[in-house]
Amino acid sequence: MMRRIRKSLLWFFLASCVWLVFIATSIWNYGAQDHAVKSDYAIVLGAAAYHKNPSPVFKERIDHAVSLYQQGLVSKIIFTGGYGKGAPYSESEVAERYALRKGVKKADILIETRSRSTVDNLIEAKALMNSGGLSTAVIVSDPLHLKRASIIAKNLNIAAVTSPTPTTRYRSFKAKFKFLIREVYFYHYYLFTGN
Repeated sequence: MMRRIRKSLLWFFLASCVWLVFIATSIWNYGAQDHAVKSDYAIVLGAAAYHKNPSPVFKERIDHAVSLYQQGLVSKIIFTGGYGKGAPYSESEVAERYALRKGVKKADILIETRSRSTVDNLIEAKALMNSGGLSTAVIVSDPLHLKRASIIAKNLNIAAVTSPTPTTRYRSFKAKFKFLIREVYFYHYYLFTGN
């Protein structure tokens, strides 16, 4: 009996390992591809801001969205991200200021200041899209973030493709590996909880 239980547990462990490797590979490969096509909006997923300045990670995302805008691939940019703990400015407000300095017209920027997670980012972005009467988007974030973001967008009925930042602050193997493990966890967390 105990031998059968141990054997079952071993098979379960091996199957779990294979599944996790499969998901991690899927996340890695998806983020390596740029799916950008001409769309109405770029949706920039939020990241940390330090007072009036975007964090290095957030700056890369904003720069990429501005590049898509300057190339004419998107007409408008939606910046997402609420207030961090004790922060005087929301992430999206910081992003807007930065993008204005880069030459993006104020009329072409939309922001929301309530979201605190990727799911919230996309829910709030969809509301802005609906109010603006336009329907297609390119989601911009770090490469390893985009597989989960694309699934969330699909479940929210957002007509979106994804475009990874061509440069990322997650450059070393250790940083990329930690980000990948985090995304594998949050991928499953979203599948089980919807958050």
